[in-house]
Amino acid sequence: MSDRPVVTRFAPSPTGYLHIGGARTALFNWLYARGNGGKFLLRVEDTDRERSTPEATAAILRGMEWLGLDYDGEAISQFERADRHAEVAHAMLDSGHAYKCFATQDEIQAFRETAKAEGKSTLFRSPWRDASSDTHADAPYVIRVKAPRDGETVVEDQVQGRVAWKNETLDDMICLRSDGTPTYMLAVVVDDHDMGVTHVIRGDDHLSNAARQSLVYNAMDWEIPVWAHIPLIHGADGKKLSKRHGALGVEEYQAMGYPASGMRNYLARLGWSHGDDEFFTDSQAKEWFGFGGIGKSPARFDFKKLENLSGQHIAQSDDAALLHEIEGFLSANNEDPLSETQRHDLLKAMYCLKEKSKMFGNLLEKSRFILTSRPIERDEKSEKSLDDVSRSILSSLTPHLQNATWSREDLEAAVSEVAETQGLKLGKLVAPIRAALAGRTTTPSVFDMMLVLGRDETLARINDVTRE
Repeated sequence: MSDRPVVTRFAPSPTGYLHIGGARTALFNWLYARGNGGKFLLRVEDTDRERSTPEATAAILRGMEWLGLDYDGEAISQFERADRHAEVAHAMLDSGHAYKCFATQDEIQAFRETAKAEGKSTLFRSPWRDASSDTHADAPYVIRVKAPRDGETVVEDQVQGRVAWKNETLDDMICLRSDGTPTYMLAVVVDDHDMGVTHVIRGDDHLSNAARQSLVYNAMDWEIPVWAHIPLIHGADGKKLSKRHGALGVEEYQAMGYPASGMRNYLARLGWSHGDDEFFTDSQAKEWFGFGGIGKSPARFDFKKLENLSGQHIAQSDDAALLHEIEGFLSANNEDPLSETQRHDLLKAMYCLKEKSKMFGNLLEKSRFILTSRPIERDEKSEKSLDDVSRSILSSLTPHLQNATWSREDLEAAVSEVAETQGLKLGKLVAPIRAALAGRTTTPSVFDMMLVLGRDETLARINDVTRE
């Protein structure tokens, strides 16, 4: 391979959402390009006109945007390059590396049935491969590449190692159909070459395609890219990831409440490792990512590990960035947007909300004390901590809070003093305070809630309870 600057690409087919396997492929390409000062390109492989939809393309772009996988330049449409693909097919025809095949589907089927009956290979061998142009029929034809019949085709793969195919097992694949449209196998090679792609990182289900696509590279005397075929992702049961394993579309994970940074971290660890490191930042991943850390075995998707990493990323994220992601989470679930006051209060409270929150749903549950307003609705569990005795104790706490300087130290001292006076352990007083301030049992520390709410709101909520 030459010393050309690194260029990678992600080439999804817009026939559905951006699934987890595709997202990880995009991530690996992004990491390798960004870590090596190269370019990461996007090509939409929309040649299947019956199945490709604008909605699917939009879903893929949204998924990549949420994951933070920015690409260089404009997204390229494979379909719009059909003329260029046909041009290359005819160039191979002119150079003798491809030929016109006039065999009909019935003739090909008959050939295979005869070969099967005789116990021979059913790989189609066209009688037109070496036919003189004088014998060509005035009929529709396809253009087939001339695959070598002897020896072997070798793919030197960065993950799978040296993989060889006997050439006798490779067919003369069709590059241009009889209606003049290019096949996927030709289009991919032409696009990768024209886009200057130096490294093709994709699922190992494409490994055999590399052998066949090498035929086009060799026929055109083009430099073959570095191949890296990565293992697929399986579910916890060891079977290929599918709908039965739950959410598959990347956007579903946003709606479930995972932070994008946690998702990137987890996807990077699916099939790739850097020593024993589990949690890492984007900058570390870009610096560390390389083919040597990719294993050959399928990775297993594990929701518990994803949650654990997500919680670590939430805890260490910038508060403003978290607020932005929370708004995206609310939007993905068709929830009402935050008001300016709620945004301000969430930002102010973020320091005590993000610890131990594994997902945004957990974080928002803890933040209900600032997203709600008086009178505070209480759930059944918190209601039980507000009996007549508790209300009386809260009444005696009020003057202490009115005179406190509203520092954490002073607030803790005030509550502790009242608890001691009443002969109670601190925890017995904390529960009714929590019920008064939040109406929930899952909250930050009562002292954090007081600091965030401020003196007036805290006293107003406690007074609401004592007056009931």
